[in-house]
Amino acid sequence: MKISRFELAALVLTAAFLAFSVGWLARGRQDDGPVRIQVERAAEQELLLPEPSSSPPAETPCPAESGAPAGTDRTDINTADAEELQRLPGIGAARAEAIVEDREKNGPFRIPEDLTRVPGIGEGILEQCISHITVGEEDTP
Repeated sequence: MKISRFELAALVLTAAFLAFSVGWLARGRQDDGPVRIQVERAAEQELLLPEPSSSPPAETPCPAESGAPAGTDRTDINTADAEELQRLPGIGAARAEAIVEDREKNGPFRIPEDLTRVPGIGEGILEQCISHITVGEEDTP
């Protein structure tokens, strides 16, 4: 009996497919099971904490306190003038004027992140000053 080239190629491909399939299925059986880790703990472990000082840690005052309502350390970007806005980190004279112009042109800022609509203020500047700003609630009649 003589086998043609076509039949020989089909037999070789079938053998290769079977060898691959057997290897693929056998691979799962050789995997190790889950690893168990046992941790030993000391019976008496003492946790040392720093002793509290007699005075609270000194807080650095926010440079924008004068533009904020009493009792807070944030500047309302909807009511602050250009001079107050310049006290915010990353905001100079040009950006402060741009904020005031944008506010007059497009209306008040609804959320602090709206500050990025001002040309020249991106995510980096917003990140620097977001903890120092707020948007006041508008009074509804």
